[in-house]
Amino acid sequence: MTEITDKTGVTALDDMPTAVRRFVLQWGDMGSQWGVNRSIAQIQALLFMTERPMNAEEIAQTLGIARSNVSNSLKELQGWRIIHRVPVPGDRRDHFTAEVDVWELATRIAAVRKQKEIDPALETLTACTDEAADDPRVSDEQRRRLAGMLEFTKTMDSWYSQMLRVPPNALLKMVKMGDRVVGLLGFRGKGGEGKGDRVA
Repeated sequence: MTEITDKTGVTALDDMPTAVRRFVLQWGDMGSQWGVNRSIAQIQALLFMTERPMNAEEIAQTLGIARSNVSNSLKELQGWRIIHRVPVPGDRRDHFTAEVDVWELATRIAAVRKQKEIDPALETLTACTDEAADDPRVSDEQRRRLAGMLEFTKTMDSWYSQMLRVPPNALLKMVKMGDRVVGLLGFRGKGGEGKGDRVA
């Protein structure tokens, strides 16, 4: 399929290859399901699939969204460190490219989500548990449930923090070891069939 460009050299989203257009649109839909603004997700996807730096005007024309929306989205994506501002010789406008290493991309997104979701949850649960300990109106069962949720969140936070410090190549090796790790933990067969031992 031949891409159609306007006089500025910008390819409209509808004129891009079907696979590229589908990826950008679907990434935007998934982003909204994850609590990320659709425009932010689409811009990141567009830059990820584009093999040259793009400026804000080009992004706005390609996706058909407001220039102000693009500017705000680019700032947020830069804050996540998943896009980069790069110089283009002969052009004073800011141009942007995306992080294309998928493991590095996933790690940086995970760090942002930890900061926005896990950290506040841990802070709230800690406060609730402390307040419950001194409140006679809170039952023992309610305290037990809060303590269990806090312990779980602390464990996940610790695991999350450790994974964020693992280099991408080492993390990939760990993921590929999944079946062997499950075996070492005492789980055998599909669907937990076999020994089914649990590690306390």
